[in-house]
Amino acid sequence: MTFFEQQHQARQETRKLVFLFVLAVIVIVAAVNLVMVLLWTFKFGAYHGVPRQYPRGFFETNTAVTLLLIGGGTLIQTFNLRDGGDAVALMAGGRIVLPATGDLQERRLLNVVEEMALASGIACPKVYLLEREDAINAFAAGYNQNEAVIAVTRGTLNRLTRDELQGVVGHEFSHILNGDMRLNIHLISVLFGIQMIAGLGQQMMDAGRYETDERDDRGPPWQAVLFPAGAMFFAVGYIGVFFGRVIKSAVSRQREFLADASAVQFTRNPDGIGGALRKIGGLTDGKKIGSQINHLNAEQLSHLFLGCARPNFLSGWFATHPPLKDRVKRIYGRSMSLLEAPELVTRSIASKVRLPDLPFTSVSAADLADAAATSIIPPIASGLLAPSQKFGNSSDSGSPLASQLDGAVRDPIAASAVIYALLLGNGAEREGQLTLLKKEAPHQAALITHLAGAIKQLPLSARLPLVDLAAPALRQLSQPERDKLLALVDMLIATDSRITLSEFVLQTVLTRRLAPRSGRLVPIKFNALSELGSDIAVLFSLVAHVAVPASHDDAIAARLAAFLRGVQLCPELKLAAQHYCDGASLSFSRVRLALDNANQLAPLAKPQLVKALLAVADNGAELPIASADILRAICAGIEAPIPPTVAATYHAYPWQFDN
Repeated sequence: MTFFEQQHQARQETRKLVFLFVLAVIVIVAAVNLVMVLLWTFKFGAYHGVPRQYPRGFFETNTAVTLLLIGGGTLIQTFNLRDGGDAVALMAGGRIVLPATGDLQERRLLNVVEEMALASGIACPKVYLLEREDAINAFAAGYNQNEAVIAVTRGTLNRLTRDELQGVVGHEFSHILNGDMRLNIHLISVLFGIQMIAGLGQQMMDAGRYETDERDDRGPPWQAVLFPAGAMFFAVGYIGVFFGRVIKSAVSRQREFLADASAVQFTRNPDGIGGALRKIGGLTDGKKIGSQINHLNAEQLSHLFLGCARPNFLSGWFATHPPLKDRVKRIYGRSMSLLEAPELVTRSIASKVRLPDLPFTSVSAADLADAAATSIIPPIASGLLAPSQKFGNSSDSGSPLASQLDGAVRDPIAASAVIYALLLGNGAEREGQLTLLKKEAPHQAALITHLAGAIKQLPLSARLPLVDLAAPALRQLSQPERDKLLALVDMLIATDSRITLSEFVLQTVLTRRLAPRSGRLVPIKFNALSELGSDIAVLFSLVAHVAVPASHDDAIAARLAAFLRGVQLCPELKLAAQHYCDGASLSFSRVRLALDNANQLAPLAKPQLVKALLAVADNGAELPIASADILRAICAGIEAPIPPTVAATYHAYPWQFDN
């Protein structure tokens, strides 16, 4: 199942979620009315032996108040989670791990996350640490890949080796790339709403604890009614907990199997995620659970985590996660013993890659087939990373270039300087840009010039990944600071009254990741490519222009042939040679409009577009860096992961070329 099919399935799961939510609401409303009938009978059941009638609108009022509580709770929690992944991480008690952290364990974690992000071609997620949690657990959260966060517990850092930590991060990246996160956040809001009745019951029980001797001929005092009433409402509230477990199990169990298999596929090491799960089992002793989360919001967030955050008092189909032994068996192809999970002493962040002890085919065939189809990330151990420092700390090279760039991309202000340095041109253009920088960013001008010299030592294929590495630091900027950065980027580009391909790529990627609505949900407006014929023609034409340089013997004919390769893969578009856009009619403003429209395509309409764009760029040889850059920008523009062919053009840590 591909990335886009996973997104489509996630939307179908949302429909299932809506059905179960409506069913839960119906059951809760019926239970509340039953409780109110019992309370009315207890308090006003008879007056001088004459049965009392229910007041007018009795059941309608009960139903309306219940629906108001559930709907209001859902809307309130949706508003509270408007910031996406950051809000969820803070809700779980996390603290952000700063890119410039000096803690060795945290540095190791950041390096692993960076490796995965660069290999997949997405913005490097923010990383949070659940400092007070000693268990082994982790989660990914966010509305889309541009604002995703990854959170791990302190126990994960203390108890896992680097390979095991990489397996856990690979598992969470599967959730990022397969469209699980958005559904999971919606689920948090829904569960909060249907569990509001339990909160009301708790408050009534608290109020009913105040005793009184006041009585009248109408029955027991209200205080005597409140406590049992609160207890009954609290019990009714646990209908919401029950349905919450049902909903979680309905939408998340199979995704955990797929994420486990994807972690093996990404890392080529079953002992990574497999070892982490075995250690979770080894930490389980009696009632102590190796992945248990103690935070007050653990139950509400339990479906996000790698392992069970709460004990499974509802087992089988109602458990939020598949049984641990089943997950381990699917990874290794047989039952495996559990592992002890003592706290490890971290002496160095650098460690060499360890080849798998077991054959890669030990994962079950069905899981591996699904994971292979979703391999947005090329296997890390297959050679994407520079051999000299595979899985190591990038700054260990000790070179001046490594120190400069590694430090710069981890600080928000210096990371901004890196972006500006990437835009510095030559000659008169450079002089105009430096004049602008001295005016708009006087305290950074010298640093920008210095970093520009360091960046020039990098090959072209190593420059764009700097933007991905700098993403977590840039996202620490406030939105006004981000807006100022984007505005200054626009001004630097406009200095010479033209925009180059590299400038357009950088501007597109930055806008998608730092603009005010970069982390918001994009509504679906178009269900098929056929609704965007002219926009697709623009994108095909752009890639054809980039793929065939002007120096080609017959550039015009070659570009048209490249354009038609894409057209052949999309017959429903009914495009022909006359729809090809030449250089005079192809403007970047028109390209931006085409990208904005393509971003509103339904998930299952996007893979055909990406495949066709790859066909346009295919010249029968190795993919040129210019073609890779424009495809990377288009994928960022339509919020799709870059294909492995494009990802393989880049390198993990750019500064390793200094060695």
